[in-house]
Amino acid sequence: MTQPLNIIIFDGSFKTRSFINRLAQGLTERHQVYILGFNETLPNRLEKVNYIPLGSNQSKIRFVKTTLQYALQSGSIKLVYKTLKKIALGRRNELHKQNLRFVLQKIAPDVIHLQWLSVIPWFEEVLSAQTTPVVLSQLGFHVNVRPFVNDNNFSYLHRWYPKMAGFHSVSKAISRNGDKIWNDTSKIDKVVYTGLPLEITPFAEKYTILNSLQLLSVGRPHWIKGYDYALQTCKLLKDKKVPFHYTIIGGAGNEELQFLIADLGLKGDVSLTEAVSQKEVFDLMRSSSLLLMPSLEEGIPNVVVEAMAIGLPVVSTDCGGIPELIANGVNGWVVPTRNPEAMAVAVMNFRELSLETIEAVRLAARRKVEEQHSEERMIEGMERLYFEVLGRFHAGDAESSAEGAEGK
Repeated sequence: MTQPLNIIIFDGSFKTRSFINRLAQGLTERHQVYILGFNETLPNRLEKVNYIPLGSNQSKIRFVKTTLQYALQSGSIKLVYKTLKKIALGRRNELHKQNLRFVLQKIAPDVIHLQWLSVIPWFEEVLSAQTTPVVLSQLGFHVNVRPFVNDNNFSYLHRWYPKMAGFHSVSKAISRNGDKIWNDTSKIDKVVYTGLPLEITPFAEKYTILNSLQLLSVGRPHWIKGYDYALQTCKLLKDKKVPFHYTIIGGAGNEELQFLIADLGLKGDVSLTEAVSQKEVFDLMRSSSLLLMPSLEEGIPNVVVEAMAIGLPVVSTDCGGIPELIANGVNGWVVPTRNPEAMAVAVMNFRELSLETIEAVRLAARRKVEEQHSEERMIEGMERLYFEVLGRFHAGDAESSAEGAEGK
């Protein structure tokens, strides 16, 4: 696995999620990594990662400048003329695709790694031509929910999935959902778990049992996160006179949650805050009693992995890939989805545990993360996937060439 590769990582933006930043940074040790995006500004760029603009969505001037620059670099007067005409007509989407075409030709990637199912339309030409292997990550709402509630989306994915050279799944559960969209005996689909930089995610050596439980959830207020069930859990705790305070980081301004808090009589017991930096999330985890993960569906949520790494005990629903991470009562607690009563019982049972028992669970959680979610394991897993895909892709090319020679 020493051959250096040209790898394009694409999710449409330079501002990629933390998993991609860690993957890209790790891959640069042996490979050339390119992140393509429809923006041209990023305050903190990863060292050794090549950021290639496709035309800014934030600035018309930068968009025109980048687009004309690529057209001029092509050396085609005809293309420059067509580009100027499309700019005048405001055909931004066509020009974005033109820029992408130019960049792909210039980089000549060995493999293209798409981060979301929603970006497939940008690469239909590549997938149809089968000139470069494309790997697709399977994660989140786009695999777990959308194809199964939107017939058009399912049909679209069912059409394009067979053209993927390989799939990266963030959990076994999400891989099974991907198989419902399309499956084949020759399909390459590897589970590679999200990796954490454990050296900068230190375990909180001291855990304090607080009289008033400090409950925490982190994530955008989407219905799939199940916060309405968590709030019903809080209502049950309050009725049982269990002292607590519940904070949802990222929930600020959500009218449905605000209404439910008022309707359940939880004003003063629940706080909805703005999204904060990763460091601030970790600090809050270290001062909290328990992480609540009430989601209806997930891959393997990063926030649970991070909490377990830091040493914050977790009560989670048994959604998605959670059973691949949490063994009930060993390194956390698992309850059924859509069941506020079960979550309330789990919280009340937790409150009765001794510090010794909690410490055993915290240590087991950290060990699980170290074994399954190290950065090194993630990077090695993705490299193996890329090389397996490339081996299959080039073997197919060789077979096609041989068949062509025989036919002459």
